[in-house]
Amino acid sequence: MPADMNDYFKKKRPNNNTNNNGSNSNNSGGGNNFENPLNNIGKGGPWIVILIAIGFAFFVLKPFTIINSGEVGIKVNTGKFEPTPLKAGLHFFIPVFQKIIPVNTRIRLITYSDVSTGAIGDSYRGFEGGLRRNPAISVLDRRGLTVKIDIAVQYRLKAETAPATIEKWGSSWEEKIINSKVREVVRDVVGQYTAEQLPEMRNEIAAAIETKVKQSVDELPNQPVILASVELRTINLPTKIKDQIERVQIAKQEVTIAEQEKEKAKQQAQKAAEVARGEAERNRIEAQGEADKIRIEAEEQAKANTLISSSLTQELLQLEQIKTQGKFNDALKVNKDAKIFLTPGGAVPNIWVNTQGKEQKAVSAQQ
Repeated sequence: MPADMNDYFKKKRPNNNTNNNGSNSNNSGGGNNFENPLNNIGKGGPWIVILIAIGFAFFVLKPFTIINSGEVGIKVNTGKFEPTPLKAGLHFFIPVFQKIIPVNTRIRLITYSDVSTGAIGDSYRGFEGGLRRNPAISVLDRRGLTVKIDIAVQYRLKAETAPATIEKWGSSWEEKIINSKVREVVRDVVGQYTAEQLPEMRNEIAAAIETKVKQSVDELPNQPVILASVELRTINLPTKIKDQIERVQIAKQEVTIAEQEKEKAKQQAQKAAEVARGEAERNRIEAQGEADKIRIEAEEQAKANTLISSSLTQELLQLEQIKTQGKFNDALKVNKDAKIFLTPGGAVPNIWVNTQGKEQKAVSAQQ
């Protein structure tokens, strides 16, 4: 293209004053007249027009996109997915022939519950939220009763294999991978128990569901999804089963209370028996002590008597009799009406009886 567009159009413009025969003619129709529309723009005008056209095309076609943190970009060349994902940053592509699809790789949550909540999901990019809610999973127990399971699953798309995952599973990969696997595992695990067993076996059931869901997802080619957690929230039983379980629980509580009271009574009886044994042992010890005391006193008295008897002589006994007779004589001086009886053998030398009044008092001479 010439540097000066005006010169270019001047060379292309035909001579209006000369006809094909070299003579001047005035053609009123003006069909052969051509005037350059850029004559009045100036030398820099064409470049401005070109820049405006390029800017307009850049704005309309938008041959670039920005991948944010927590995302990867999938570049598509004429319908074919490139295997290497694009990291966060600015990326360009050729419109019509190429496009870039941003894919969220953050932790996502899918819940299975009939409990209604408020608005869910983040409005980031306006088309891909972080939370999905599905109805509670209906499961038949071992006897065919319907049970509803509330569960929550945290997961994220594996960034390294995101292009292959989207290419194979499509944009509905969550429904095909997570939802189908979770429902399949929950029905398989819960169906092994009766409805009455589910509350008691809750921990074992939750562990089995989490293990089997992770195993089922990890076995997929290239491990497209990484599971963070599988949480069993609620087991919703039929009303009749709930009432039956409640009655059983009440009966168990009553049995437990009766056993506790029985154990308490047993402990009290054991305590009373221990107290009685302790009291009996104390009485036995006291009685033994008293008996030992009497025996010791008797032994000592016997020893004393033996000593006394061994020390008694006929002369000593006569002396003691004389002393006793003297005491009676002193008594007769006070009470002259007393009668004195002498006992034979001299064992008890004298007994006197006070005859004053109607009352009689016997007094031993030994006192």
